Amino acid sequence: MRKGLSIITSLYLLQRTNVIYCCLNFCVHRKLNCVIYLQVFNAKTAELLSHHQVEIQQKFPKEGWVEQDPKEILKSVYECVERTCEKLQQLNIDITNIKAIGVSNQRETTVVWDKITGEPLYNAIVWLDLRTQSTVERLLKRIPGNNKSFFKFRTGLPLSTYFSAVKLRWLLDNVEEIRQAVDNGRAMFGTIDSWLIWCLTGGKNGGVHCTDVTNASRTMLFNIHSLDWDPELCQFFDIPMEILPKVRSSSEIYGLMKSGALTGVPISGCLGDQSAALVGQMCFQDGQAKNTYGTGCFLLCNTGQKSVFSEHGLLTTIAYKLGRDKPVCYALEGSVAIAGAVVRWLRDNLGIVKTSQEIEKLAAEAGTSYGCYFVPAFSGLYAPYWEPSARGIICGLTQFTNKKHIAFAALEAVCFQTREILDAMNKDCGIPLSQLQVDGGMTNNKVLMQLQSDILCIPVVKPSMPETTALGAAMAAGAAEGVGIWSLNPGDLTAVTCERFEPQINPEESEYRYARWKKAVMKSMGWETSEAPSNGDTSIFCSLPLGFFIMSSMVMLIGAKYVSDQVLEHMGDA
Repeated sequence: MRKGLSIITSLYLLQRTNVIYCCLNFCVHRKLNCVIYLQVFNAKTAELLSHHQVEIQQKFPKEGWVEQDPKEILKSVYECVERTCEKLQQLNIDITNIKAIGVSNQRETTVVWDKITGEPLYNAIVWLDLRTQSTVERLLKRIPGNNKSFFKFRTGLPLSTYFSAVKLRWLLDNVEEIRQAVDNGRAMFGTIDSWLIWCLTGGKNGGVHCTDVTNASRTMLFNIHSLDWDPELCQFFDIPMEILPKVRSSSEIYGLMKSGALTGVPISGCLGDQSAALVGQMCFQDGQAKNTYGTGCFLLCNTGQKSVFSEHGLLTTIAYKLGRDKPVCYALEGSVAIAGAVVRWLRDNLGIVKTSQEIEKLAAEAGTSYGCYFVPAFSGLYAPYWEPSARGIICGLTQFTNKKHIAFAALEAVCFQTREILDAMNKDCGIPLSQLQVDGGMTNNKVLMQLQSDILCIPVVKPSMPETTALGAAMAAGAAEGVGIWSLNPGDLTAVTCERFEPQINPEESEYRYARWKKAVMKSMGWETSEAPSNGDTSIFCSLPLGFFIMSSMVMLIGAKYVSDQVLEHMGDA
């Protein structure tokens, strides 16, 4: 067995997709999944040694609602651990070489559980779930001037359905079991990282209830300057502070695995997925930026130890804090709700292709959208608009438009959304980005990457391993005090091989296409309101007065009786 080796296990929860497509008064819920990844890295070379993944089902109980089962997530984690250890043994690698575990996760996804029984009290509410829109509107009325950015200088965030505090507020307002557990002192709140670390370190038998600064900074309850829960914010949202996890750095030993093949191994790294990707891309210098292309798009720019507040719709978030005694670093972030999900929507909802990979082929054959523009605002628009009323549109259609042009427009939409965020970031930072580092599953699409470079008018650089999120979590775990097998000194970091895409169109053409896209975005806004018919019926008869409907029905019945009598009389005469 190979023993002279120190390796890190990185647990990564990847949000694969969450598309809901509504047609008239029917909500079609596609059986789409997200993935639990476990990846194992060599701590000296950053080489990926082995991995395993398990798909878990997402639940769509109502239009705009997206949930996951916390117990299924935990079960899948244990399955990943066991299968990965089996694969390592098949590779003749001794699993006692595994020195630490890092966790990365969807940041805003919210869980509440019972600390006595260890059972979740409700499904996890996923980050872009829209059920809290009415909660946001109610909270907004309590803010002077209905200002969504009222708490921005404490939290870096606008009041939005996106963040954990409003999801937790909804749970407290609507789930009796959670209210009772809070009243009885049994409730625990956390994002997915907190739930997993608590369970893996013992659960109801002494599990560690904690989170890291990157995940905490996405709750709207955390003061990004004091690096602690903010009593006034908790009071505003009416959330009891005793249910919140202890906030720790992103790189320290939180506890030890208490069961399974990795019993006794420390869990020593924890980063929200986008922060993990920033670390994995080694963006440790001010002004370095990365864009992750997954279900959504997330562009982060490292602003160092200075928190920069955007005037152009971006979020201020914590990038990382790599050790208890290390300084905190901040980032500007732009979030796009729908990126890879638009490809799966074309596949699963419209049936334009059978596999996601076919989109690249169709787009390459088209070579242009032929004036067709796609705004995939299925869940409203995130940065820089923060407009929940927007809905998806495809415009500029002609009789010549075919599925190839729509496929091209879908990929272009991902690039245009990234351009909007990058423009805002350049204005806030004052220094235009010279190149964009990219990662995530969609970066395997070469047409998309070339389009992105063309639309940004700067080079796009893709590392040889696109899943840098898992690598970032592994780096944080290996660098923790008490583990110390992964150096984060720039001179010690292994150079990453990259593929580079250079702009191939002139800036004038890029600007023309971008201006047309912006025109399409304006047309997508103001489409939806929070006031829906109480019974969900979108039939045209909902708009008819009741008396008119009754009278018209009587007229039709009388008319039918008259016609029937005439037919019978005619038959009698015959």
